[in-house]
Amino acid sequence: MALLELRQVGMRFGGLLALEDLNLEVPEGGLYGLIGPNGAGKTTVFNLISGFLRPTSGSIRLSGTELVGLPPHRITALGVARTFQNIRLFGELTVLDHVLVGQHLRGRARWWQAVLGLPGARREAREQERRAWELLTAVGLAEVAHEPAGQLPYGHQRRLEIARALATGPRLLLLDEPAAGLNPQETRELMTFLQDIRRRYGLTLLLIEHNLPLVMGLCEHLTVLDHGLTIAQGPPAAVQKDPAVIRAYIGKR
Repeated sequence: MALLELRQVGMRFGGLLALEDLNLEVPEGGLYGLIGPNGAGKTTVFNLISGFLRPTSGSIRLSGTELVGLPPHRITALGVARTFQNIRLFGELTVLDHVLVGQHLRGRARWWQAVLGLPGARREAREQERRAWELLTAVGLAEVAHEPAGQLPYGHQRRLEIARALATGPRLLLLDEPAAGLNPQETRELMTFLQDIRRRYGLTLLLIEHNLPLVMGLCEHLTVLDHGLTIAQGPPAAVQKDPAVIRAYIGKR
């Protein structure tokens, strides 16, 4: 069974067709890519999977559990985390606090137990901080743990957004243009980083990306969208030779 399965998923905004009859299966442990020109419907797919939008047709399942109709926090609790095309961090919050916020979903202590300083709440807080430090070490941000996120270099901010998503304990990680704004060296480091966290945390990755060298060198399977329609699916080597993809996305050259 696929970890993530989309069947005939469609999305309309009034009379505007944003997505039509998308079928997609992502196996557990897979590293899949979703590409296409601007306005193709890629981010709409992520918004549908993560519960920010509800499709007008079709089914979205995670390990057989229907996600359509569930609110985002329930979908996150089931194991879906995401990042955004435009980095969304709390500028004044420290790096460490971002990861602690990400763990909040998995906490069991009630707010009043924390206010009263009860032993169970204190133990949970210590354990969350221990896990946060482990995660920051794994992603290479431990040395800047107490710095405000807004003061980090752009590449570090990208890593922090991924670290916050990892803190929720996902099975499926949705990455919306993780290489946006990165220079070639940072992009190469990102490729290594994504492979590392995939192995370390047993993740399934689905990413949107415009950087073709990245997706061709990283992804095992690609789905190509154009104006809401699926125009190609398959291994990167086959997709990049597809005439429809060349016309719609890569360009005639």
